[in-house]
Amino acid sequence: MTTKPKIPAIELKDLTFWYRADGWQLHIPALSLASGQHLFVRGASGSGKTTLLNLLCGITVPNAGEIWLNGQALHQLSAAKRDKLRAADIGVVFQQLNLIPYLSVLDNVLLRAAFAKAPAAVMQQRAQDLLTALGLPASYWAQPASQLSVGQQQRVAIARALLTQPTLLIADEPTSALDADNRDAFMQVLLAEADKSGTTVIFVSHDQQLQRYFHYQLAMTDLAKGVVAC
Repeated sequence: MTTKPKIPAIELKDLTFWYRADGWQLHIPALSLASGQHLFVRGASGSGKTTLLNLLCGITVPNAGEIWLNGQALHQLSAAKRDKLRAADIGVVFQQLNLIPYLSVLDNVLLRAAFAKAPAAVMQQRAQDLLTALGLPASYWAQPASQLSVGQQQRVAIARALLTQPTLLIADEPTSALDADNRDAFMQVLLAEADKSGTTVIFVSHDQQLQRYFHYQLAMTDLAKGVVAC
């Protein structure tokens, strides 16, 4: 009996992007991650980390090469279709979290379901389950996000990003403002919840101390090497 090869969660092929104004260019010969793998992307400011994330999210399209997300050719989709795919299949945890301060905890999480056009009843239950698992029981759900501590707001951001069980979760420097204890707690919660969903994680940071949480890394200073084991 022949088994079908597994489709990578994310795959880049000879990817090139450049800004015509200054001649800067990002080139990644190859990058492939299986479902559930966690990748640490490290690099200093100006090394192209944000550009890479925008390409992976479908916000920016490459000048050449291919981006495949769970078997779909992201580079070939229209802007509208990329938006739809991003809403359903890509979760993002931002450095600034981007919660809406006056909305409740639960409504902040459920915003993702609205953009993804996911079934309301199913998403409501999943949002509640995620918040509970992340240490925010029902007594918090009606509170405005602005009334939570930074650590609690981060947990809301994780729940929102994982609500639709996306193929890919991108974390963009989310621990940069945290002390060591809160940083480590955040990392443990984020990766544990991603594992439960089988979600592939791409975590971007200049903090090399965080590399110990990952099995794979990509150095922006040596993209030709691609993904390597930590």
